Amino acid sequence: MVINNFIRFAEVIKLKEEKRIVNVTLRPLIADCTGEIYYTDLQLQEGDKLTGYTPHNNVMLRNSGNTPRYQNAVVRGSATLVLFNTGETSAGLDLYIYPKQPMSAGSIEISQGMGSHKCKFTSAVNAGDEFALKAVARECLRNGSPTSKDGFYQYTAAYDSKHQIKLESGKSARVYLEYVEMMEGDPRL
Repeated sequence: MVINNFIRFAEVIKLKEEKRIVNVTLRPLIADCTGEIYYTDLQLQEGDKLTGYTPHNNVMLRNSGNTPRYQNAVVRGSATLVLFNTGETSAGLDLYIYPKQPMSAGSIEISQGMGSHKCKFTSAVNAGDEFALKAVARECLRNGSPTSKDGFYQYTAAYDSKHQIKLESGKSARVYLEYVEMMEGDPRL
């Protein structure tokens, strides 16, 4: 069995001026080397911090042995929540949002780090509703029934993971977060 060793590289693209980017062209270039090189993924993301990634399939993930972690918060307007994930890699994050007041459609938004990986609930909100964005089960629910969203399921990055919660101005909600810390494991074990 041949196990390829993949190396993850990250580079920052710096802009000379604060302007909107319309398109990006990437041309991977390899020079003065021997052997085989495989590009498996190229990912662009906004912000100055590297966020999560998907481990290579040679590295099987295993539960850290810890029970699920739970975090609670109360958000008014907007807030950045920081989760301390002591696992070795990213893990799916399940979020539950309980609005305290009615809010207009599209007024609840969740994102990672500096605002990337955004997700917005597209329906109007009533006080006491339960919105669930469950990354592990790939479900988006409102009061237990499927509902639409615009964007991505969330994850918690290894170490410290920042999450922006934005609500309609002046409104508040209780937020409940759940995740299991994951470790990298050897598939031969």
